[in-house]
Amino acid sequence: MRLSTLFVPTRKEDPADAEVISHKLLLRAGYIRMTARGVYSFLPLGWRSVRKVEQIIREEMDRAGAQEVRMPTMQPAELWQESGRWAAYGSDLFRFKDRKSADFALGPTHEEVVTDIARHDIASYKQLPVMLYQMQTKFRDEPRPRFGLMRGREFIMKDAYSFDLDEAGAKKSYAIMRAAYERIFSRFGFEYRAVEADTGNIGGDLSHEFQVLAETGEDLIASCPESGYAANVEKAEIVLETADRDPGAELLDKEMIETPKVRTIADVCDFFECSPTEVVKTLIFIADGQPVAVCMRGDHTVNDVKLKAYLEEHTEISCNELELASEEETGKLTKAPVGFAGPVGLEFPVIVDLSVKPMVNFIVGANKKNMHFKNVNWGKDFTPVGFTDLRMPQPGDICARSGKPYEFVRGIEVGHIFYLGNKYTKALNASLQGEDGKLKPMEMGCYGIGVTRIVAASVEQNHDDNGIIWPMAIAPYHVVILPLQMKNEDVVKCAEDLYAELQAAGCEVLLDDRDLRAGNKFKDADLIGIPLHVNIGSRGLKGGNVEFKVRATGEVEEIALDQIKDHVLGQIKAALNK
Repeated sequence: MRLSTLFVPTRKEDPADAEVISHKLLLRAGYIRMTARGVYSFLPLGWRSVRKVEQIIREEMDRAGAQEVRMPTMQPAELWQESGRWAAYGSDLFRFKDRKSADFALGPTHEEVVTDIARHDIASYKQLPVMLYQMQTKFRDEPRPRFGLMRGREFIMKDAYSFDLDEAGAKKSYAIMRAAYERIFSRFGFEYRAVEADTGNIGGDLSHEFQVLAETGEDLIASCPESGYAANVEKAEIVLETADRDPGAELLDKEMIETPKVRTIADVCDFFECSPTEVVKTLIFIADGQPVAVCMRGDHTVNDVKLKAYLEEHTEISCNELELASEEETGKLTKAPVGFAGPVGLEFPVIVDLSVKPMVNFIVGANKKNMHFKNVNWGKDFTPVGFTDLRMPQPGDICARSGKPYEFVRGIEVGHIFYLGNKYTKALNASLQGEDGKLKPMEMGCYGIGVTRIVAASVEQNHDDNGIIWPMAIAPYHVVILPLQMKNEDVVKCAEDLYAELQAAGCEVLLDDRDLRAGNKFKDADLIGIPLHVNIGSRGLKGGNVEFKVRATGEVEEIALDQIKDHVLGQIKAALNK
């Protein structure tokens, strides 16, 4: 392809609304354009990379024995109502009515649809196991679409589903797909971790996320070098603090103190000249429309996953939706601005983290502007509905499996696999007779990969100050030829001849035939991230050489003109066969 005719509208400056490097560089390098918040168009370079991601996934899915299908984007509400997720999925589900007022959703995932296929068309255990997959656009009404392709409202995903007769078969399918995922992410050239994860609103009781390691990752991963165990921080198993309050401790009477403009934990510690371990913060959550207060030690963070699990198991709240209360909601519920909430006098449930249980005479907000209580004690000044582990793991925490400290790294989730059991097949009556003649629901697994998110994750992990550095496997082109003097006939002829030879050899090659200064060509080549550069200049040609550059390392060497084709092809082959 010639750059003079390729539609690649590059930009010199970072877009003002782009927060992470992948968003900035994919916009600047002309790979994507925003159509609406969380909705993007892929331009020619971007779409070539997406197609390459899809192809690698497709090859490994086929190798694992999965069969490609195509399911509809429009999904009838009846299927979601059967599974119970029409209400449970919450506001992330795009819902609409057709002209006959029938309810539909734009599919964020396809468990219901594929289970409907299975219940009608898998009649015997002899047909099992079955694995089906598709590449398709998904829709989720993200409350805060951000970070470009990382968290959008419309995106391309590979989703696969396995059906087996029993748990043993389903776990075998799970293992097959996990191995396929490891091959896929290795072929992308990623540094990644497979970590235990929460199953979320998909369901099931076994789940792994595949996390690409990157400093800008949204997810925090706890990794134990001793045991090899790794988990999303919400799922990580830690050694719990289970101490009780000293029965002989003196419980002082609470005292209200005026604390003007003291809103944060740091402010409280400065004002009272104390440690965060002597402060209890109170956070207000809204669970399915009902308020719940959570009390945590001042240096700890609430784990939403743990809170949701506790509410579902120990209260009558189904907890389909759980969100931190807004400033307005907090003000109405506590009669005070954010920063002054406390557990004393609240008329709704108060749940206390285990780390607060041994504390005495601690400091809390007084539910009154510019006021705090000191010398507050649970059981005396307020009554919790329960104590439980609610905190997020943090540096210094101990792995429950090894007894050794965790290491923490950040990651970007690009894949997620689930063992679902019979959650959907039971709800949708997808049953068949086993070898013993008894009717039973099939066992399921589901397996997702964010196709378009992989493009962004690759940029997050592979870039420098000059632009993108694509791994060979998903680069839009393998090599770019840069003739540096377009008015020099020898330079142009050499570039054209090499371009034709590489194309004939099956190489994906880009020729920068634009009449621009060498510096402009170098900058664009670095920005768009093509892995290999061949720079052809009049000075080098006089000695029978051209300049060869590896984008990832910046390494430059002189290669004889009669050897450059074979050298380029050899570099491409080596990179793709890693």
